Amino acid sequence: MFITSYSMVKQPPQKTSSKSSSFLDQREGSRSLHFVKYHGLGNDFILVDNRDSSEPKITPEQAVKLCDRNFGIGADGVIFALPGVNGTDYTMRIFNSDGSEPEMCGNGVRCFARFIAELENLHGKRQSFTVHTGAGLIVPEIQEDGLVKVDMGQPVLKAANVPTKLASNKNDAVVKSELVVDGVTWNVTCVSMGNPHCVTFGTKGGEDLQVDALNLAQIGPKFEHHDAFPARTNTG
Repeated sequence: MFITSYSMVKQPPQKTSSKSSSFLDQREGSRSLHFVKYHGLGNDFILVDNRDSSEPKITPEQAVKLCDRNFGIGADGVIFALPGVNGTDYTMRIFNSDGSEPEMCGNGVRCFARFIAELENLHGKRQSFTVHTGAGLIVPEIQEDGLVKVDMGQPVLKAANVPTKLASNKNDAVVKSELVVDGVTWNVTCVSMGNPHCVTFGTKGGEDLQVDALNLAQIGPKFEHHDAFPARTNTG
């Protein structure tokens, strides 16, 4: 489930003025960033131990550079383990590879929980803790075998709360509704598990979806930034 590695990124000597932005946050005494690389079902993240500060160690712009798969570490996002708030044990924040910040991520919170288990040396014992996220409280549980169990709560189907601008067609929900993307009509269902998701099994009148036949890098962003999703969306 997880592949881990440990490394650091060093900042080269700066000859510009102190007002110029450096790759890593100059507020840190050390010009290096320690990280661990995890993945959950192929969804890969850079994880940073940020428990000593309530502000992430790097900016969204720096996260974009770190996530670059050619010139950076390469990842879908950077996850920060911060101090808890409102009585929780920890806070999780994520910067996506494009610099945006989602409310939460299912695979991400499992990686986060395993990261905490490593930091706190929670090996060979069943443990749970509370995590504050943009989507609310999450309580992951570390199993005795090291795997992570997370109760994601009830799915949100009400269209206005996903959110989506698509008209509801079943008890305030959008279920097997039509969405036109790049001239093609797709049958979609909209749901939120803390962040918006658009689920499709194929196009209108088409055969079963063959994912390998799709150019996901091209069509994915067209779903994500579609006007029907004011907070953008994940698509699956």
